[in-house]
Amino acid sequence: SPFKSLGGHTPDQIRRSKVILWEGHCSVHTRFSVKQIEAARQQYPDVNILVHPECTNEVVTSADFVGSTEFIASKVREAPPGSKWAIGTEINLVNRLAQENPDKTVFCLDPIVCPCATMYRIHPAYLLWVLEGLMAGLAINRIKVEVDVAAEARAALRRMLENAR
Repeated sequence: SPFKSLGGHTPDQIRRSKVILWEGHCSVHTRFSVKQIEAARQQYPDVNILVHPECTNEVVTSADFVGSTEFIASKVREAPPGSKWAIGTEINLVNRLAQENPDKTVFCLDPIVCPCATMYRIHPAYLLWVLEGLMAGLAINRIKVEVDVAAEARAALRRMLENAR
């Protein structure tokens, strides 16, 4: 369905795309709503609404700008001083952009602000914990997969890295 999270922006774009979609979602991006966009516009009539494409289709189509994490960061950095930005993505990025751009008003669309629990699992402190464990000969949180699954995953990673060049 083109109206699923991660499913794209319009049905026409989906029909033309060559994308394999899965039934996953991002808990942070599904928290944003059209009501939050309306509230931001009421508080700041000249606000720019900038959201990640993993938001719901209703939020994506109500936003002024939609793009990746890098797109969001670039858009705010390149914006004129005094501009206002309500951003629908992970709070740490929003906070960092607000700190790096004190000449602009940058805030999170969600007033309750829910950090991403999955992203917190890859925090440098946890990486250090795993690396220290490896140095001590411990395989902490080791993930085991079947040989055929590992081969397919390795091929996918290889293709991804080749495409990044």
